Amino acid sequence: FHRAANQGHPVAQANLGVMYTKGEGVRQDIVRAHMWFNLAAAGLASHKQRIAALRERNTLAQKMTPAQIREAKELLRAWKPTKSSLYPATGR
Repeated sequence: FHRAANQGHPVAQANLGVMYTKGEGVRQDIVRAHMWFNLAAAGLASHKQRIAALRERNTLAQKMTPAQIREAKELLRAWKPTKSSLYPATGR
């Protein structure tokens, strides 16, 4: 999922959000999960999928400190798709 997510694929980004939330296959990290859900929501074509990604992000935000939310937003601003992108960028 990391390669596809880093290339801008929003479904892979949402999947990474879930993985980081639960610590499945990666070290649990709600800051990174928050960032991936934000990216996914920006790129998902389906309204239902966007709402689901935003709901997951908001659920995480309730468990996060203000500093963690700032860190997640900084990661989001710094994120760039890899140059060998197979997928269209999400505009971030």
